[in-house]
Amino acid sequence: MAEHTLAQRLAEFATAATPGTLPEEVSSSVRERVVDVLGLCVAAHRLPTSAAIVAHVREQGGPPRATVVGGGEPVPAPLAALANGVLAHSLDYDDTHLPSVLHPSASIVPAALAAAEANGADGRETVRAIAVGLEVCVRLGMAGYDREAGNSTFFEHGQHATSICGALGGAVAAGLLYELPTEGLVDVLGVAASMAGGVIEANRTGGTVKRLHCGLAAQSAVTAAQLVRRGFTGPPTVLEGRFGFFEAFLHGAYDADALTDGLGEDWAVPGIFFKPYPANHFTHTAADAAMALREQGLTPERVERLVLGVPGPVIRTIGQPIERKRAPETGYQAQFSGPYMVAAGLLGGGRGLGLGLDDFTDALAHDPDRRALMAKVEVVADEGSTRGFPAQFPAVLTAVDTDGREWRQEVPHNRGGPQRPLSAAELALKFRDNTAGRLSPETQDTVTDRGARLHELDRVQDLLHPLAELNTVAGEPT
Repeated sequence: MAEHTLAQRLAEFATAATPGTLPEEVSSSVRERVVDVLGLCVAAHRLPTSAAIVAHVREQGGPPRATVVGGGEPVPAPLAALANGVLAHSLDYDDTHLPSVLHPSASIVPAALAAAEANGADGRETVRAIAVGLEVCVRLGMAGYDREAGNSTFFEHGQHATSICGALGGAVAAGLLYELPTEGLVDVLGVAASMAGGVIEANRTGGTVKRLHCGLAAQSAVTAAQLVRRGFTGPPTVLEGRFGFFEAFLHGAYDADALTDGLGEDWAVPGIFFKPYPANHFTHTAADAAMALREQGLTPERVERLVLGVPGPVIRTIGQPIERKRAPETGYQAQFSGPYMVAAGLLGGGRGLGLGLDDFTDALAHDPDRRALMAKVEVVADEGSTRGFPAQFPAVLTAVDTDGREWRQEVPHNRGGPQRPLSAAELALKFRDNTAGRLSPETQDTVTDRGARLHELDRVQDLLHPLAELNTVAGEPT
């Protein structure tokens, strides 16, 4: 008997991972991530791009099958996945897997929820599909992680691994909810591989296109499952073949063992990092360091000079070009700025977990006090931080005050991961902060309760329907 291909092994894993065999820590982690994503989708309605994607989806027409958060009447499942995926990723507040540097839930959860709702799936099957989709997504990302270089090969090629791997992981999740057999899941990987994409240059120099990436991945995932159900097929060697996924995206340099070792036994899902702050994950420890120095007594007016030491590979994202990072034009650009995060941490956080959504506005990006602090920040490679990357995104912040005193704070571990997990209460605070003003307290309670019991729900619609209509927040699009 011929050895199974990598796609066949992933499909067999997906089929074997039934709701009854899913470890409780995986199931509970999935339920937390669903609530987190839904909160992010609500919060994203403050952005013009969110109004744009909802209007675009509604304009397409088609049979009403699935809910868009804040979108009113249902829309076709691929379009619901598109809109919710865009919403979930737009605030850069979605979870991250390390060291692959993927944001898995923003693609997988919208794809699975849309497929589940369209097919009348129950909560147990939906939790199972999301867990499998997240695992496939993460393992594909790790197959493209260069351990020697300590960085993602996808990133080195200018590719957004999140949307690329998310399309395939989401397709497997959607395929399970469309009740495809094992061979159909092989086909869905083969079809989705031709739909995956994402160029990451916007992280460096601006543009809102990155907000589309997870939505496009989720839309591709659901569409791939629908097409396979109608008879389309894909190559069984889609991953490792001479002209397959790994050759196309990674020039043939991949780690097959990362894809298959411990598959079905060692789950990556519970270790995916939740984000405590709505900004690029590379910047979080910079904010933590600045907040720690503030708590120790350093005040902004006493700062003479600041040096932010970070892993070498992240400088191009949060420290280059330095002129732009010291003077972001928008709140969105500020989310990718190391200097801004230092300034935000020193000046004091807003609502939520220390820094909240209200700390990243266009007005604050131009605030004179923040601009003055940002102008004093130098972003440099720190050897110790680089050694810890990308299993963590460490930072060392050194400040010299006007009296010549040196202040120093190291942050070796990211908040929200296994070493510094967010508690259930902190995740609940994040959800309530994200949905404040747009959901009534009663609806907040309904969503959090049903999300926690997702595996017990007979219909996924019961979780999603309360989110179809949102309250209006003055001055912001809903």
